[in-house]
Amino acid sequence: MKAEMKRPLLSIAMLCLLLARPVIGQVDVERFNRQIEQIQRDTRLLVNPSVPVDQRSYFDYGAYFTFNYLSLDEATLNNRALRQYDLTAYGRLNIDGVHEIFVRGRAFYRDFNDGDSFDSDVNGWDGRVERAYYQFDLGRYMAGKTGKLADGNVIVKVGRDLAYWGNGLVLSEELDGGMIDLSAGPATLDLLAGRTPSDTFDIDSSRPGFDGHTNRMFLGAMLSARAGVHRPYIYALVQRDHNGNDVSTDGSIVTRYDYNSYYFGIGSTGALTDRLAYGLEAAYEAGDTLSNSAFTEPDPNAPGSFITVPQSRDDVQAWALDGQLNYLLPDTRHTRLSGEFILASGDSDRVATTTTLGGNQPGTVDHAFNAFGLLNTGLAFAPNVSNLISLRGGVSLFPWPDVKSLSRLQVGTDVFVFSKWLANAPIDEATTNDHYLGFEPDVYLNWQITSDVTLAVRYGAFVPGAAIVNNGEIRQFFYTGVTFAF
Repeated sequence: MKAEMKRPLLSIAMLCLLLARPVIGQVDVERFNRQIEQIQRDTRLLVNPSVPVDQRSYFDYGAYFTFNYLSLDEATLNNRALRQYDLTAYGRLNIDGVHEIFVRGRAFYRDFNDGDSFDSDVNGWDGRVERAYYQFDLGRYMAGKTGKLADGNVIVKVGRDLAYWGNGLVLSEELDGGMIDLSAGPATLDLLAGRTPSDTFDIDSSRPGFDGHTNRMFLGAMLSARAGVHRPYIYALVQRDHNGNDVSTDGSIVTRYDYNSYYFGIGSTGALTDRLAYGLEAAYEAGDTLSNSAFTEPDPNAPGSFITVPQSRDDVQAWALDGQLNYLLPDTRHTRLSGEFILASGDSDRVATTTTLGGNQPGTVDHAFNAFGLLNTGLAFAPNVSNLISLRGGVSLFPWPDVKSLSRLQVGTDVFVFSKWLANAPIDEATTNDHYLGFEPDVYLNWQITSDVTLAVRYGAFVPGAAIVNNGEIRQFFYTGVTFAF
């Protein structure tokens, strides 16, 4: 009797896996985009233009060109190599510290090695407007009229900008919309309403158009307060899926998409000593989702046959936690020690942790955490923050502060250890029912060679653990970029 029960369950799992197989390549695209985004944000900080706000009128503009080379191994051990040429231009107009207009656009040319591009449309020229907003500062406006600074303030921003909350666990997305900051004394209330630009990569890589036609709406509020050197905060964020008209068909399997989520978070940032800074954030996710369209069960009217279970609308109940520490040593090399842990819940009846096809089993609660943040989960492995335990320790320094030509050269390393939260739940690639995913050392170099030339180098090597199906090969990631500012 027990053997008869095991056979249908095994068949169901195998069928779901086979039907989800076309999504594997799309997951690689989504992961590649996250790796690129992490690199771009990191290296862009090296050429971040600052504008003084104490000038009555200030107009700043400029551009920088970056040559990028990237080589990475996918989960399937397929290597991809890319040369990308970026030209970024920006302009900022600031008047009285009251009105600010900022625009930044980027044109880029991608050149994959033969056979390495994800599709025929990837190579060639492309471009996008990354930032475009107007900001109004009511406090500075009133100070200009009355000559007095008020205890509170209202700042309104309208347009496209990066929305980054807390540690970046739940929200780190470019949004088109509006943000209002209301402050009074030590308290600040941030209000947000916006939608993703249509060319945003979606978290659900099984959805048609996930890599270029995304429409999700966000509404949220975050309340924070200064308490000495600490800044505790709480927030609520609503995400509504407006991709509901998207439908995919794979043979007889028809998949509808609708993932709506709500996030309630609490956290704090600040300093524990004059050299030790911290960030701590915990989030609970609720909402609803459409279940796995490829789930089957035995047909009661035809023994030995299976029928597809219709998609159901299921509740989401998930959670995640992130903690970060940074310690600056009192030396001339600006040595910095850092550490981070990430915990995120998973769901054992899913085949894939972030997608609808191969997603939650019909009629059950979905416990897989899925959000819109961007945390550091390594260069080579870079898993989604779902059904994940990630531990990181790092060190960085400027080794030659007294050598003029090398005084702005920074080197560093991060070491990651990865595990699944639930051994029998999936991540965003094929795994066994083991906890240990592997470990990864990363090294990096940032060198401001001159005021106008910056070099960035990144290398990571992921050593797979028992839970990774292809655990016999090390995955490597290499990136280098040279930026010329003018």
